[in-house]
This record gives sequence, structure tokens and C-alpha cells, in this order.
Amino acid sequence: MQDRGLAAYIAELVGTFFLVFVIGMVVSLYVAAGGSAQFGSDYAVVGLTQGLVLFALIMVFGAVSGGHFNPAVTTAAAFLKKIDPIDAVVYVLAQLSGAVLGALAVKGLLLDEGRAVNWGAVDVSPLLGSDFAGMLCEAIGAFLIVLGFVAVAMNKRARSEWGPLTVGLTFAFLVMIFGPLTGGSFNPARWFGPALVSNDWGGVWPYIVGPLLGALLAAILFKFVIAAGESEDDSEKAAKPSGGSNRATK
Repeated sequence: MQDRGLAAYIAELVGTFFLVFVIGMVVSLYVAAGGSAQFGSDYAVVGLTQGLVLFALIMVFGAVSGGHFNPAVTTAAAFLKKIDPIDAVVYVLAQLSGAVLGALAVKGLLLDEGRAVNWGAVDVSPLLGSDFAGMLCEAIGAFLIVLGFVAVAMNKRARSEWGPLTVGLTFAFLVMIFGPLTGGSFNPARWFGPALVSNDWGGVWPYIVGPLLGALLAAILFKFVIAAGESEDDSEKAAKPSGGSNRATK
């Protein structure tokens, strides 16, 4: 378990600020408010922009704080004992603060242009029919994103240098799929900032329960399946006699 300090807290605040700011800007500029969820919207641009900014932010701040920028990721890290619980609480507070500041910056720049989409606030689309379906979409998205974090970026046995790209690309294609349905949040902080600034809360619980549930399921899968399988492979390799020892015994 790694202890974090002031630099890590600032990195989480600044990183979440830029994440929410870029997301709010691209949503305000490329997502149209129309009769259907995808009317006039370019979710390829929206998804790629969000994935690229997350990739860049993890590359920049990952060595300092781990590059969470998401309470769901922090929750999974705390569950796996990769971060102290007190540090996890401070991380979440920093992420929520950064998200609010990012949404305020979007509103300040695009006061009129972004009003139609509430400066990036998310809502469950009528295409889904219920908040429960929205929660499932958010849970699936968070599951895949957090799985990328814990299985690649946080895993010493994996090619961790591929972690930022894995997480960024995963986030990009998930936004392309679920953006028209839930806004593609997968992050309680990304939901909270624009919701507070615009007073459009989007159903509240799907954007809290969904990502946290998905994150915990990803952490459980990693701990009891992926990490357990890697440990068994290491044990088998350690049990095999080396070539040198075989020759010595002949």
C-alpha cells in the first residue's frame, strides 16, 4: 500500500479539472439537443476527445497520483489495498472539487452555447426507459475502465506502460456506445461537477451506484481471477527445476 501526499492530491484535483473541462467543452460543441438522443451529435468526436484527454492526463500525472481522476477507480484501488483509506477519501474530495471547477470553467466560456446541454451534464435517455437500465450501462462502462486500470496500469506483472493507452481507448469506445444512452459518464466526479453547476442531476443514483458497482466487480474479478491466475503461474515456474540443476543431478 502506497502513501500519498500533497502533490498527489493536487494532481488529482488538477487532472479531474482538465478532464471535466475538456469533456464539458466537447459535449457543449458537438452534442446537439434534439428530439432523439443522437440527433445532430458526433459521438465519434466526443468519444475520441474524451479518450485522448484521459490518456494524456494519466501519462502526465500517473507517476504522481496514479492518475485516478475518478472516485470509482479510487474505490477499486482502496478495495485492493493499493491506496490508504484516508488518502482515498482525500482523493475523492479532490476529484469532486476539480470536477466542479472544470464545469464552472466550461460555463464561463460557453455560457450560451453550452446551455442546451447543461455544460456537459448527463441524463438517462428515454431510449433506455428506466434509471435502472441507465445504472447498468454506467456499471458496464465503469467495470471495463476500472478493469483496465487494475489489470494493466496498476498491475506490476502486466505491461503497465500500456495502461494509459488501454484506459484511454476503452473510455473512448465506451463513450461512443453509451454516450447517446447515459452521456457516458462512468465517473461520479464527472457527473457531479456539471450537475451541480447546471442543477441538472440526471437521476442521481444511476451515476453513483452504477460506477461504484462496476468498479467493485472489476476489482473482485482482478483479485480472485486475474491476480490469482498470475500467482499460480508464478508458483508453477518456481516449482520447475532449472536446466542447471538437472545437469547437476545427473
